[in-house]
Amino acid sequence: MASNQNKMTNYRWAICSLLFFATTINYLDRQVLSLTWKDFIAPEFHWTDSDYGNITALFSIFYAIGLLVAGRFVDWMDTKKGFLWAIGVWSVGAILHAFCGIATSGIVAGEWFVGFEGALHAIEKVKDVGLIVSVSVTLFIFARFVLAIGEAGNFPAAIKTTAEYFPKKDRAYATSIFNAGATVGALASPLVIPVIAHYYGWEMAFILIGALGFIWMGFWVFMYKKPHEHPKVNSAELEYINQDEAEVKSSDVKTEKAEGKIGFWDSFKYKQTWAFVVGKFMTDGVWWFYLFWTPAYISDVYGLTSDTGMAQILLFVLYAITLLSIIGGWLPTYFVDKKGMNPYAGRMKSMLIFAFFPLLALLAQPLGAYSYWFPIIIIGIAGAAHQAWSANIFSTIGDMFPKSSIATITGIGGMAGGIGSAFINKGSGLLFDYSAGSTLVDNIEVPMTTELLEKGAQFVREPMNFLGFEGKPSGYFIIFSICAVAYLIGWVIMKSLVPQYKPIVVE
Repeated sequence: MASNQNKMTNYRWAICSLLFFATTINYLDRQVLSLTWKDFIAPEFHWTDSDYGNITALFSIFYAIGLLVAGRFVDWMDTKKGFLWAIGVWSVGAILHAFCGIATSGIVAGEWFVGFEGALHAIEKVKDVGLIVSVSVTLFIFARFVLAIGEAGNFPAAIKTTAEYFPKKDRAYATSIFNAGATVGALASPLVIPVIAHYYGWEMAFILIGALGFIWMGFWVFMYKKPHEHPKVNSAELEYINQDEAEVKSSDVKTEKAEGKIGFWDSFKYKQTWAFVVGKFMTDGVWWFYLFWTPAYISDVYGLTSDTGMAQILLFVLYAITLLSIIGGWLPTYFVDKKGMNPYAGRMKSMLIFAFFPLLALLAQPLGAYSYWFPIIIIGIAGAAHQAWSANIFSTIGDMFPKSSIATITGIGGMAGGIGSAFINKGSGLLFDYSAGSTLVDNIEVPMTTELLEKGAQFVREPMNFLGFEGKPSGYFIIFSICAVAYLIGWVIMKSLVPQYKPIVVE
């Protein structure tokens, strides 16, 4: 009987599962637009790649600003309330997208309360395409703003929760598990979202997926408490969770509870902060490019719209491959337990290994000329490498900084990642429109499309040629090449800034 009472509970994994589902919902909400814009929304509002690039770039900027604030907000509100506010706001933002069509019809056609179907007919009556584009893009940008501000709270709150419930040696593994929610969300998206959009309209896809966040909030309210307050965490598990503090006490160093908080501006005095900032700036945009543009890539290059069975299979396989990222959390634990490395050294060695896999993206477009399966598999491997990299770079914060500042540093690094993402998304939209060439429609120069060519349109600007690729494939080849080398460059800079394990102790 006594042995059963002393057996360690494992409630920390229940908390980890909550973080996993929050991240899954986060990415489902984020993916609705990328899976509906090209084949459902763009024809209705006459969007170009540049229009979509503007929306995604501004989303990245809003997300970056949100992360900067969210980290501080979560540290101030503390984990439970901070997470509730975050997912509540982003769920409202996700649902707001559904009403952009109605709002556009009201502004450009003066017809309100027409419903989702009526909005399309009202917009079709308006001949001013430029006004439709401008109004609809502006409204979607506002909806993305609300979504981004809320979603920015997910990772600071999740990383803070992980630091509360796991010792340092297990944090990368726990982070890789909840971070796999991004992959699962992306995995489920092509199977669910285009089907909802096809049968019930793109608006309903935003509403149904957005509502999932409110369900999660109920579980969080009843399941989360601090480890030392939670009745389902026994003394053995609490001792395991706090083993790092015990080691600090035994070495006569001031405990973390005695440490002061690092001020926001003071954070930038540390090379550890800049290492995290550089790593996120260089690599976050790569993942977001794959997330936001792969459905459009399949449609543009191979003619497979998101609601076709083959496109759904391709995207499902792609994101199924990224589930291999869970290895990213196991590998540093192996280096720590079996090779005797400190957590930071184990993480950096793991990240170097993962930085080589994205180089395969250099072959995505060349091999894509033979079969669309090649770029899909390669992007999947690159995505898995990114998620493995991401789990470890997040965990370097817990290695270096006191718990009281983890969410703040996470927010600062996330802001840098958002800025990097804005550059790659804006640049991609402009590059893809430019590489396609252009023609005149009603005396307005617009990007060339297959539909325009079929109608006999003539080029004003010929499609771009680059290293044997013509048109949009040349643009994708350039972006894939940038994505391929970003991780090695980021790792070298990080290692140069913080070559050895050096935790920060603030008195």
